[in-house]
Amino acid sequence: MNEPTNPFRAHVRAEGVRLYRDLPWRDTRDPYAIWISEVMLQQTQVPRVLRRWEEWLQRFPSVFALAEAPVGDVLAAWQGMGYNRRALALKSAAETLVESYDGVFPCDAKELCTLPGIGPATAQGIRSFAFDLPGVYLETNVRTVFLHHFFPDVPAVPDRELVPLIVRACPGPAEDGWAEPVDAEDTPRSWYYALLDYGAHLKKTVPNPSRRSKSYTRQSKFEGSRRQKRAHLVRVLLGAREAGAPALSLDELAASLNESEAASARPAVARDEVRSIVDELAREGFCREVSPDAWRIGS
Repeated sequence: MNEPTNPFRAHVRAEGVRLYRDLPWRDTRDPYAIWISEVMLQQTQVPRVLRRWEEWLQRFPSVFALAEAPVGDVLAAWQGMGYNRRALALKSAAETLVESYDGVFPCDAKELCTLPGIGPATAQGIRSFAFDLPGVYLETNVRTVFLHHFFPDVPAVPDRELVPLIVRACPGPAEDGWAEPVDAEDTPRSWYYALLDYGAHLKKTVPNPSRRSKSYTRQSKFEGSRRQKRAHLVRVLLGAREAGAPALSLDELAASLNESEAASARPAVARDEVRSIVDELAREGFCREVSPDAWRIGS
C-alpha cells in the first residue's frame, strides 16, 4: 500500500460526510428492502431507482409477498429496469428464503451467496447495510476509490490486488485483520456509504478510474441483440396477459417482433429463431407453452 491506511480512511470519511446522499434505502435496516435496492442499483441510475424501489415495496412489501406473487406480476413490476432474469432471480430467492429460512435473511456471506442471483457484492451489501458487518464490498464505486488512490497510473488492476486493501480499510475486529474503528460512528455501514458517495463523485470529476480495473468491460450493445429480442417478447406476453388473452401463438409473437425490427430498420427474424428465443424463455421460467405453438407469461 503506497499510502497509509489511516489518512486514507480519514479522507474517505470526510468526503463521505461532505458528499452524503440521503437515499431512502439508507433509512432502513430491513435486509429485504436493502436487497431490492442493491439489485436495482446494479445497472440502473439512482434517480430511476428512487422511484422504482418505492413502487416495488408498495407492490411487494415483504419477502413473503414477493415469494407468493405470480411470475407475471413480478416481471411486470420489473419492466424498464433491464435484465429480466434479475426479476426471476428475486422471486426464486424469495421463495427459498420463505421455504428454508422462514423469511429471515441469513447474515453469513456464504449462505447469502447460495440464494439465486446473489453474488459476493450483493451479499456484502446486505451484510454491511442491514447487519453492519465487515466484509469485502467490491462494487464499481468502491473499486473507483481504491483505484484512484492506490493505483493512479496502473492499467488492468485485478480485483485480487484491491481485496487486501479493502479488508484493511473496512472497520471491524482488528484481530481479524479489519481496521480498528476510531469512534462509534466508524462502522461498516457508514464506511461503505462514504465510499459509495465518494466514488460516485470521482466518476463525475476525474476520468473514470474503474476503467483501469482488469474486470472492467463495456456493456454489450442492446439494440438489435438477442437480449433486446427477448425483452420485446416478454413485454408482448405481459401485454397479452394484461389484455386477458389466454396465450399467443408463435406466428403472433413473430409478427410483433418483426414489426418492431422493421420500425428500427433491422431485418426480419426467422421463425425458427423466434421459436428458439421463446423456448429459451420457457426453459428459464419466463413463460410456458400452454398448447402446441402457443405461450403465456409465467410458469
